[in-house]
Amino acid sequence: MTGNNKRRVLVVDDAAFTRNMLKKIINKTEYAEVIAEATNGKQAVEMYQDLEPDLVTMDLVMPEQGGIETTEQLLKIDTGALIVVVSALGQEALVLEAAKKGAKDFIQKPFKPDQVIEVLERILIKNK
Repeated sequence: MTGNNKRRVLVVDDAAFTRNMLKKIINKTEYAEVIAEATNGKQAVEMYQDLEPDLVTMDLVMPEQGGIETTEQLLKIDTGALIVVVSALGQEALVLEAAKKGAKDFIQKPFKPDQVIEVLERILIKNK
C-alpha cells in the first residue's frame, strides 16, 4: 500500500473524449485520481462493487443502461455513494431526476476544468 491519500474516482461515460477530459482534469488535482472508466451503467455497477471508489462521475445518456438507473443501483449497493452527474445542456429533466434519486451534484457539458474542480472540491472535501 502506498502513502497515497487521493480520493478514488470512477468515470462513467460512453464517450471516450469525455472520459479522457475528465481524467486529465481529475488527475491534475492533489486530492483525487481516476482509478477506472466505464462506458455504460452495467459496467459501472460491476466496477463500483469491485473497486469501491470514493466518487463516481455519471453520464446520463448511455447505451445498455443509462445514468439514472445506474445511480439508483449504486445507491442500493452503497447508500453513501457520491455520484456527480455529467450532462449536456437540454437534459435538465434528467438531471433533476438523477438528483431526486440521490446524485449529489452535476457538471454541465461542455465543461471547463475549473467547473469540474469546483464540484469535486465541494463534494470530496466536504464529505471527507
